[in-house]
Parts: sequence; structure tokens; C-alpha cells
Amino acid sequence: MVTEQPGATPLSEEDAHRQLRRAVIASTIGTTIEWYDFFLYSTVTGLVFARLYFPESDPLVGTLQAFLIYAVGFIARPVGAAIFGHYGDRIGRKATLIVTLLLMGLATFAVAFVPTYATIGIWGAVLLTVLRFIQGVGVGGEWGGSVLMSMEWARTNAHRGFVASWPQFGVPAGLFIANLAVLAMSQLSGSAFLTWGWRVPFFLSIVLVAIGLYIRLNILETPIFARLLAERKIEKAPALEVIRRQPKDILLSAFARMAEQAPFYIFTAFVFTYGVRTLGASRDLLLMAVLAASVLEFVTIPLFGHMSDLIGRKRMYMIGAAIVGIFGFLYFAMVDTKNPMWIFAAIVLSLVPHSMMYGPQAALIAETFTGRLRYSGASLGYQLASVIAGGPAPLIATALFAYYHSGYAIAGYVFVCAVISLVATSRLGDYTNRDISREYDEARGMGDHRHAHAR
Repeated sequence: MVTEQPGATPLSEEDAHRQLRRAVIASTIGTTIEWYDFFLYSTVTGLVFARLYFPESDPLVGTLQAFLIYAVGFIARPVGAAIFGHYGDRIGRKATLIVTLLLMGLATFAVAFVPTYATIGIWGAVLLTVLRFIQGVGVGGEWGGSVLMSMEWARTNAHRGFVASWPQFGVPAGLFIANLAVLAMSQLSGSAFLTWGWRVPFFLSIVLVAIGLYIRLNILETPIFARLLAERKIEKAPALEVIRRQPKDILLSAFARMAEQAPFYIFTAFVFTYGVRTLGASRDLLLMAVLAASVLEFVTIPLFGHMSDLIGRKRMYMIGAAIVGIFGFLYFAMVDTKNPMWIFAAIVLSLVPHSMMYGPQAALIAETFTGRLRYSGASLGYQLASVIAGGPAPLIATALFAYYHSGYAIAGYVFVCAVISLVATSRLGDYTNRDISREYDEARGMGDHRHAHAR
């Protein structure tokens, strides 16, 4: 087998394997940097932003206001998915990924310079909102390209779930680095952390962006996109075309993520507000617990991606959704003891069922869409979940606790999310063994693809 690039000498088996390895490394490091940026904002929101940018609000209202800015990043993610999905399916995976990395990194770097309420009043919150939106647009275009950069270099169907799980590895890696950076700066004495210490991790993002950019500039375009380009099978408006052809798959992909995304942000972002203000837990304990959970996912995400190659994508994913629905009640039973050991254990264990879904999720969603529409379709399906799941989750959790004064009300919300995911996933196709290098519209009854040639 050889792999071709347009206008280039076909690659040998050895060179193709080397490119697969580079693509996986580049995707994983790139997503790690992007998620470091995104999660850094999430962590600091619960610890700092309500106090610095909404100091005159009631503590509960200030928390809700801070999480509203946090949610803006999720609202922006489908916008990024549509924009960069379009270009990813038209000009290529590699070029698009370079732009998303720069957009995300520069927006995060700029957060370090935003003055507080004490300096410029409400305009500080306005600036945070704009930068958070830009972050969301960047990360909205990042995921689809990173997954495809890895998955479309895979040489066989047998290991596609494992290969595609590595960009997912960037989530716990980014979460780990972000929390580690905040933990390190939180050791500052007195009010130094609130005064300037929280800004340092945002400054550091520019260094990570430079590293990621260097790595991404040194990989080739995927052979599947190269073939589409050579055969002139590039859509004029891929995002619109995939919405017209596969709207059901986009919506099912989004709802399938409810049990993965909403609980994840409750367990790793909302927990800082709930733990410090309600349980009286120390900030460092919560940070250490999230760090430990992130390290565990270094192993469990590729493990469950590999297991999905063995037992099927849908089966593995639905097992995880069912477990997370039950675990929500156990989670709040453990943290509500206010015992540091049980709090630590609950946070660490919470990301195991998340890994059961997140490991196979990339391949599960991306395999659903045909090659020339895959960046747009997978990105839209994945990122729409941010509007219905990830973004609202901390807000809903805060509101539920304010009304019911019980963590079990939040666990009930997690359970509902799990039920929605189970129903949606059951309606998705399982394409574990599909050859994704071929266009397959005809096999799906979606019509002839010859109209898709470049106009």
C-alpha cells in the first residue's frame, strides 16, 4: 500500500506510518494546547472572576454572571465548527488547524491583560466576554480537524478508534496543565494570587502556541483529503451540504454527547464553586483531585478507544452513558460527606465513565459522515452539544442547588442527560468497520456524489 499526496511522489508504507505517527503527535499536542487555554478559563472562572469582575453582586449572582461569560465560549463553538468545518473540507485539515491554534492561543494570551472591575468597571467583563467568544470559535474548529488529521492517516479500520482517541487525550492533558498552573500560582502568599498570580498561566499560553505551531507546520495533509482534492470532489459549501444531507446525524451526535459533556463540566468546573463555598473544601484539594483525575484519563481514554475497536463503538459508548447516569448520585453522596478523602475519590472516579464515552466518541461521530463533508459534519455534531450541554451545565447546576439546596438535584440532571444520550446513541449507526477512505453516499441512499465536483 502507498499513500499519495497531490503532485508528490507516493509515500511508502514506512513513510505513511511515519506520517501517521507525526499526525497523531501533532493532533494530540495541538488539542492539549487548545484545551489548556479553554480549561484555564474554566478553572479561573470558578475561583476568581466572580470576585474580580462582579464584586458588587451577591455571591450567588456573581457566580451566575461569571458562568454566563464562561457559557459564551460554548455558544461560540458551533460558530467555529461551521466556519472552520467549511474551510477544513475545502482547503484542507492542516491549514485550518494552524488558524484555529493561533486564534485560540492569542485570545487566551489577551485574557492576561484584561483590567478588573476596580480599574475599568463593567468593561472588564465585556472584554472577557469577547475573548471568551473568540476562544469558543477557535476550539469549535479545532476538534474536527485534529480528529481527522489522526483518523484519516490510519491505514486500517481495525485500530481507528484507538488512533482517533489520541486527540481526545488532549482534554485531560490540557485540564492537567491548566490546573497545575493554577495550583502553582495559588501557592502565592496573601492576596498575590487574586492580584496578579491568576494571570501568569494565561501569559504562558503564548509559549505553548509557538510549540504547537512549529509541530503542525511539519505534517502533511491527510491522504483522504488529498485524494478528494485530486479527484475534484470538493464541495462548494460543505457545511450547508452536510446540514441538507445529514441533519439527523448532526443532531443525534449532539444529543449523544449530553451524558459526556454536561457531567464533565459539573465534575471539573462547577465543583470548584460548590466545593469551596458549600462544602468548605480547600481550593488546593479540589485542584489536586482534578489533576489526579486528568492523569487517570491519560490511560483510560486510549484504553476505551481501543476497546471500541474490539466490541464496537456504540456498545462501548452506551455502557459509559449508563454508568455516568448512576454515578452522579454516588458522586454527590461522596462529596457531601465533606470528608477530604471522599471528595478526592469522587472527583477522580468521575472521569472514568467519561472516558468510556470520550475514548470512542471521536471515531463514533466522525465515521458517520462521508469524507468530503466529514470536517463540517463531525464538527457541527460535536460542537452543537456545547450549546445544549457543556455551556449550560454549570449554570443549571448552580440554579438547581440554589432552589433545592441539594446536590442530588444536580445528580438528577446528570441522570436525565444520560437517558438522552442513550436514546440518541441507539439511533446512530455503528460504522466501526467502515472503510472511511471511500465516499459512501450511494450506500446510504443519499444520492450520487458526482455533483460535488469543484465548480
